[in-house]
Amino acid sequence: MSGPSIQCQQLGLSLGGVDILSGIDLTIPAGEIHCVIGPNGGGKTSFVRSLLGQMPHTGNIEMRWNSDAKQHTIGYVPQFLDFDKSLPVSVDDFMAMVCNHKRPAFAGFSRGKRELAERALERVGLAGKYKTQLGSLSGGERQRMLFAQALIPQPELLILDEPMTSLDNRGEEIFLSLIEELRSQGVTIVWIAHDLQQVRELAATISCIDRTLVYVGPPQPFLDSDTAAKLFRFTRPHADTAPLSALASTGSAQ
Repeated sequence: MSGPSIQCQQLGLSLGGVDILSGIDLTIPAGEIHCVIGPNGGGKTSFVRSLLGQMPHTGNIEMRWNSDAKQHTIGYVPQFLDFDKSLPVSVDDFMAMVCNHKRPAFAGFSRGKRELAERALERVGLAGKYKTQLGSLSGGERQRMLFAQALIPQPELLILDEPMTSLDNRGEEIFLSLIEELRSQGVTIVWIAHDLQQVRELAATISCIDRTLVYVGPPQPFLDSDTAAKLFRFTRPHADTAPLSALASTGSAQ
């Protein structure tokens, strides 16, 4: 498996007469972890939704796939699942909705799909939660369930919108392990991240977006710069001290 590279040329987005994004020119390499960072309201979520074709953007987005398959698989994990917690919907029901595109969820899984769903739930540490109501899951468990649905079928491109916001330590361990596993298999990963230390350690390349493109390239030069310190409001260490073990969060996105 090999994921696509992504090229954006003069990507722009306006909503209600307000420019959300403008002049975004960047290339995301194939088969690598690319983290998107930026301040609150800077347009990070609008950027990834444009990649998904969910926003009426201007400019050009080209995905260059490395296979001749007629269809390619994109997985997406949003920040959270917004739903009525009183609804009688189980994890099984939710996964059936994801797996079945030609039959109603109440009809259950089509042949072979239940095994895929159970395997995905096992990978995120939710084995045995099939009959649990969504409203009874913790925020972290719901987030892991969202990650599970993005693995069916395994994606060539995985887009993550701050997926670790509500995860506990165990959930973070599972998430990071799966990210590394998918990267090693050639999946292209575009990840809106708020933990800059994780970005420093895991990303091959980054883009910093604050309505426009502030920076694109390897993480280290930018995260050690005065520009990043000012943008994310952290204090840079002196040259004779060790790097910061944790940097300020960028918070939620536009």
